[in-house]
Amino acid sequence: MKRGFYTIMSAQFFSSLADNALFVTAVELLRTDGAPEWQRAALVPMFALFYVVLAPWVGAFADSLPKGRVMFISNAIKVLGCLMMLFGSHPLLAYGVVGLGAAAYSPAKYGILTELLPASQLVKANGWIEGLTITSIILGVLLGGQLVAPHIAGPLLALDLPGLDLGIDLPAEAAIMALVPVYALAAAINLRIPLTGVAMRPMPRNPMALLPDFWVCNRRLWRDRLGQISLATTTLFWGVSGNLRYIVLAWSAVALGYNTTQASSLVGVVAIGTAAGAVLASMRMRLEHAVRVLPLGIAMGLVVMLMNAIHSIWLAVPFLIVLGGLGGFLVVPMNALLQHRGHNLMGAGRSIAVQNFNEQAAILGMGVLYSLFTKMGLSAYGAITAFGLLVALVMLAILRWHVHNVRHHPKEMVHLRRMARRDHH
Repeated sequence: MKRGFYTIMSAQFFSSLADNALFVTAVELLRTDGAPEWQRAALVPMFALFYVVLAPWVGAFADSLPKGRVMFISNAIKVLGCLMMLFGSHPLLAYGVVGLGAAAYSPAKYGILTELLPASQLVKANGWIEGLTITSIILGVLLGGQLVAPHIAGPLLALDLPGLDLGIDLPAEAAIMALVPVYALAAAINLRIPLTGVAMRPMPRNPMALLPDFWVCNRRLWRDRLGQISLATTTLFWGVSGNLRYIVLAWSAVALGYNTTQASSLVGVVAIGTAAGAVLASMRMRLEHAVRVLPLGIAMGLVVMLMNAIHSIWLAVPFLIVLGGLGGFLVVPMNALLQHRGHNLMGAGRSIAVQNFNEQAAILGMGVLYSLFTKMGLSAYGAITAFGLLVALVMLAILRWHVHNVRHHPKEMVHLRRMARRDHH
């Protein structure tokens, strides 16, 4: 791998670490403020909101500047969201601003991989990026859970600056303040990301002109015989897993009687399995064989439903590791294939923006439904059953879709697989 790849990995690690720690602390802040359960569930769709709303523009923005600078600006927006959460804004609104920074960050983070590396290294690079991201999720949720725990929150609250009263009185507020320097560190690393030499594409003077361009890119990716399969798979995967992060917190409270600090460790356990699956996929899978992982998606949906039968931590830990491993092995080849097809069809930043739009729209839609159903009395057990059935049935439909493409468009499918074997675009 080129040296710049490791700089990208470092920046991604600290930014994702802070994102996931902030999620846990925001849940705890709403809980201590006495907010209803549906508001805590609504954190997930609020984070996804700007991914969907700004999708036509963030991809073009990522292609208009060096991607390291785009990532720096994005982390600065995340710091603003933290400060809003600290100083009076509603946590849902402030967390939405953090989601705005993440929406601008993602096209640059993934888009730079296709600029820096050849196609033959994309699966490997995605494996390492996903593995490192999952590691940051593990450490992030653990960090967030520990920061709101009394043994750490107490000393943080006791820290005072002479002559300055910030009005920070709650453990969750102290935890959020502690995360601001982590975002700042990620921003500083962003400035060291090297230039790739790819020509910039200036933003048009009329921003609305990007709307038809975005929909053309979206339609082009959905019509591509391999792009449509990988996009459908990653859209479903992230739509479910994005909400499963909160569902695991709710399930562990009901099934195991865990508090926020204890439950956050189980989210980390899922992430351990996902990291292992991601790294294994990066070593075993080649880009042209990425579609072979589709049956794992059906298995993953069926396995999710078995969570309802678990009421012991000794069973929960290995089960969640296996569940995460299936997800990691599924998503890494699909992500790499989608990046490859998108970069060939429309350019790195725009293709990632299209991917984010679809994936985050799924997170947003499923999150809104889950929040509404929670308000109406849906239990964590009911949500797990519904999500598991959804994954199994939709993945079965995607698999049949791919089989249809192979049977009815054999020459095109052979051509696309040949392209996946080559490093030139």
